Amino acid sequence: MTPTDRRRVLRAGARAALAGALATGCADGGRAPRPPTASPAATSAPAAAAAGRPRAAPAARRYPGQPAQITHGPADRDRVALTFHGGGDPATARAVLTEVERAGAKITVLAVGGWLDEHPEMARRILDGGHDLGNHTLNHVTINELPADEAYAEITGCADRLRRLTGSIGTWFRPSRTESATPLVVRLAQRAGYPHVLSYDLDSLDSTSPGATAVTRTVAGQIQRGSVVSLHFGYADTVAALPALLDDLHRRGLRAVTTTELLS
Repeated sequence: MTPTDRRRVLRAGARAALAGALATGCADGGRAPRPPTASPAATSAPAAAAAGRPRAAPAARRYPGQPAQITHGPADRDRVALTFHGGGDPATARAVLTEVERAGAKITVLAVGGWLDEHPEMARRILDGGHDLGNHTLNHVTINELPADEAYAEITGCADRLRRLTGSIGTWFRPSRTESATPLVVRLAQRAGYPHVLSYDLDSLDSTSPGATAVTRTVAGQIQRGSVVSLHFGYADTVAALPALLDDLHRRGLRAVTTTELLS
């Protein structure tokens, strides 16, 4: 084989490999594939531990007596749930996690699937901190306005990312760009494996960047036992508000817990 023929063979092999990678990427929303993760069922716990693989994350479950769309937890216990929409600069997200963990608090993170594609390490960081991790759609679109098939694809697209990264579809689903899901979106979420949709009763308005003091004042002025509070990862005001907000909760005898613990 001449040197020219050898180069042609090598170029052909490279083109074939690239085509195979692109075909796999298209099946995963057009992004480059990641190394496959062994399913929990196919790997024993000792083998997974020996290989340094994390155990599967907690999955969604049904809470008897709770409605299909949850906005508030039990009001007879000194607990509240701080829930964060997962997106934005991962450095800001890590700063939020550092602040809540310094105070001994736990939170619930509803992650956008596209954000997980860009920052897959955040899924395990959230879980390793003892927090809840859930689904906030694939592309953070106005899900209530989508046709059923597109809305379902938004829910399952994020669920697939969570499953690939953590071994489960996550503990909760929250609809994107809306406080409450339509009955159709509730049914689609249940079909995707989420018995409940997680809404909230208190909007911190931190996404409007009103300043840290305003965020703290809004939450502290409205929070009650059992409240589910909406907050966001991607805003500096939120990070700056957390120390004072968590101190206020502590003074009032309120514990910030995961939504799972709030409802258990």
